Amino acid sequence: MKKFAVLFVMALLLPLTACAQDNTSKWKEGTHYIVLDEEATTKPVITEYFSYWCPHCFQFEPIVKQIKQKKSANTKFEKVHVNFMGFTSPDVQNAATQALMIARAMKQEEAMTNAIFNYIHKQRAPVTNLNDLRNIFIVNGVDGAEFDKLANSFGVNNMIRRNQQQIDAYRTYLKGVPSFIINGKYMPTFTADMTFDDIADLIIWLSEQK
Repeated sequence: MKKFAVLFVMALLLPLTACAQDNTSKWKEGTHYIVLDEEATTKPVITEYFSYWCPHCFQFEPIVKQIKQKKSANTKFEKVHVNFMGFTSPDVQNAATQALMIARAMKQEEAMTNAIFNYIHKQRAPVTNLNDLRNIFIVNGVDGAEFDKLANSFGVNNMIRRNQQQIDAYRTYLKGVPSFIINGKYMPTFTADMTFDDIADLIIWLSEQK
């Protein structure tokens, strides 16, 4: 009877083990991700490198929303705005980075990011300097004086420096955007047959790897 009970439990566990193995083997190194020659972060972090001018980055925003919903509570998600794309000048791209940091300091990053993306990609309106970005904030309910106060504040300048450090640290791997670096160690590569759900699941899976 005891032997039968053991066999019964094993029979129940085997399908579960098989499912776990299938899930783990779904993502293949070299096909779906690469392992960077970098030291892993001490805590899980998903970093998205993006540009407000990049149409693919704009299209990735629903995936970003999924990732934020699916990630574990102890996994940090952060955006890094790049300044090396050919969409516009580095100065204008740096102004957009500054605007992102101002929004972050206001705790309105998501709302202002959506507003800037919509301004560029839906309204097809040009951004030529920081004042254009300031106007987007004001139209979306931000006080202009608060924007000005934060624009050159110590905290925002520190965030801008850190943003650039994150670009410099992984510049070798950044051939375009959107690009994701997970836990400082993994970089997903997306294949043509992957759905939005697949992309989000791959990024979440990588965030769970050591």
